[in-house]
Amino acid sequence: AACNSNPIPCKDPPDKLFTIHGLWPSDSNGHDPVNCSQSTVDAQKLGNLTTQLEIIWPNVYNRKDHISFWNKQWNKHGSCGHPTIMNDIHYFQTAIKMYITQKQNVSKILSNAKIEPEGKPRKQIDIVNAILKGTGDKEPKLKCQKNNQV
Repeated sequence: AACNSNPIPCKDPPDKLFTIHGLWPSDSNGHDPVNCSQSTVDAQKLGNLTTQLEIIWPNVYNRKDHISFWNKQWNKHGSCGHPTIMNDIHYFQTAIKMYITQKQNVSKILSNAKIEPEGKPRKQIDIVNAILKGTGDKEPKLKCQKNNQV
């Protein structure tokens, strides 16, 4: 969606996965607070998480600078997850855990439902139903972007 709806040229993941754009904590009212604090993600502290993040959470606009994208996501969204999200490393570990080990791998779930990232239109209800089925009735929160390209 990001590559199809943004004027900035970008590169789809080479293996055509649905990837993470962000992990956005919500408050008890369902609101998504933003920019709760500002800090810089230390690439050194990410260590071996970097390899996994580059695959499941890439910067599709600049494949050589993932850290600035992850910094933006941490500051805008992740920093608002306290106390559930303890710090930046825990934020990224949580995303990896959700994607890989908690049966919340959206690429796999959608692929099992024959929904592939092929650039063709999909009905929202089909996506929601596939995610509900694949996650044991965890309801996704979808945000759609209009494709303004001619």
